Amino acid sequence: MKNYVLEACVDSAESAFAAEAGGAVRLELCADLIVGGTTPSICLLKEIRKKSNIRIHVLIRPRFGDFCYTEHEANIIEEEIRMFKDAGADGIVTGALCPDGTLDCKKMERFVKAAGDRWVTLHRAFDVCADPYRTLDQARDLGISCILTSGQKNSALEGKDLLRELHKKAGETIQILAGGGICADVISELYRETGITSYHMSGKITIDSPMTYRKKDVSMGLPAFSEYQLFRTSKEKISDAKNILENL
Repeated sequence: MKNYVLEACVDSAESAFAAEAGGAVRLELCADLIVGGTTPSICLLKEIRKKSNIRIHVLIRPRFGDFCYTEHEANIIEEEIRMFKDAGADGIVTGALCPDGTLDCKKMERFVKAAGDRWVTLHRAFDVCADPYRTLDQARDLGISCILTSGQKNSALEGKDLLRELHKKAGETIQILAGGGICADVISELYRETGITSYHMSGKITIDSPMTYRKKDVSMGLPAFSEYQLFRTSKEKISDAKNILENL
């Protein structure tokens, strides 16, 4: 396949460079992937830009949790979109819903306007919206370029039926980016079942912290997660996915 997209979701400079070396064509840059991603530091974008010109789309999500935002949170999102745009981000990844599960078109219109000429992706807020077909139409009308979705399931493979229908309905007007459990092993089946050519993955592995002294009785956050395990993107996992895509 020639015209494919392989996007890597990364939350560190180390992961960004590994993803690029593995063959990713663009990055979704975020923080806190362990909770689904939040807005990264602008310094992370600048650090990656020192050594790379890869296309970078920045996730703008002010907190963990749902996508029903207060006016204060919407103001923060809008301002951060402008900030990252001015800092050289190639695209913005965001989303907002109303309490009834519909797309918050008023807030999304503000966000798209703030992004200006930058690519805008509606993120997986789409996967918890009430009506995916109506939301697709609304996103297209707002001028959104891409929808990141697992087909409203926990993984894209589980959501392949909806992904197929979304891909048909979207046509050439908006990119359907399949995400959720994406790896080399599932891409062939998803492509065969849906026709989708754009894929989003983290390719993450767990590595051991370099810390040799460890205070095991103190937790800095959720007790279920160890401070001494780090999540990083694997160059090899990205490369495996790239090879599958190139040979479809």
